[in-house]
Amino acid sequence: MTTPPPQHIPPVVHTAAAAATTGSEPTEALRFGRVCFVREDRRILDDINWSVRSDQRWLILGANGSGKTTMVRMASMYEHPSSGSVTALGETLGSTDVRQLRRRIGVMSAAVGAQLRPQLSAQDTVVTAKFAALETWWHTYTEADYERARACLARLNVAQYAERTMGTLSSGEQQRVLLARALMNEPGLLVLDEPSARLDLGGREQLVAALAELTTDPAAPPLILVTHHVDEVPPGMTHVLLLREGKVLVAGEIDDVLTAEALSDCFAMPLTLERRSDGRLTAWSRRSG
Repeated sequence: MTTPPPQHIPPVVHTAAAAATTGSEPTEALRFGRVCFVREDRRILDDINWSVRSDQRWLILGANGSGKTTMVRMASMYEHPSSGSVTALGETLGSTDVRQLRRRIGVMSAAVGAQLRPQLSAQDTVVTAKFAALETWWHTYTEADYERARACLARLNVAQYAERTMGTLSSGEQQRVLLARALMNEPGLLVLDEPSARLDLGGREQLVAALAELTTDPAAPPLILVTHHVDEVPPGMTHVLLLREGKVLVAGEIDDVLTAEALSDCFAMPLTLERRSDGRLTAWSRRSG
């Protein structure tokens, strides 16, 4: 079967998000209720209250060590809170089969990428997401599954690398393959943890452009993007949560709460924040010398 060109690939449709565009009430995709996480007497997350609706695209910003990775692991059902509750797609962590729930959450992170063998082909890398697996030999896949994988690769403009092994691709190409993997199961929630890490300027811009197609697509699933570089944020993000030392500094609509003052507080240094005409953000230190 010939895979159609990228511009003819239909968008990944998420039922709840699509319903929001037709007047239906948005649903709740994720909720943290008074979440705390303690490890070796260190409080990594402290009383986090937060929810993500099906029509929202959330940006989580914070310095290294602020607790972002722990929030990602909880949102993707790989970490339990020390206290409080985490509910995703109607299922509560601790009282559901996370092996099944993980298949409904698309995850893109350096941790996932590092666990995948570089000898896997791009299409095998994508298709493993069907069962939230890391290898194809653990499960049986149909031709329809591979057609879906190739369609996801085409959407990210990397279909030409379907038969290439991951180890032969550039960092930017690998990241787009991993994003295609996150879309494989038509997820109810997308969690992207620092997707631009390791990329050069060209690779970063290609990935940001690919992400912008998702963040501006009303039929795409709710999305969480975690980073500490505002330059990597695509247009279309609707909300932001600023995290510092495990606590929420501010959370709300991005145009209202993402200010230079809030960003400076988040990173503990005076910063200038600029919103460009194309919807992108830029920040720099106000310190001279």
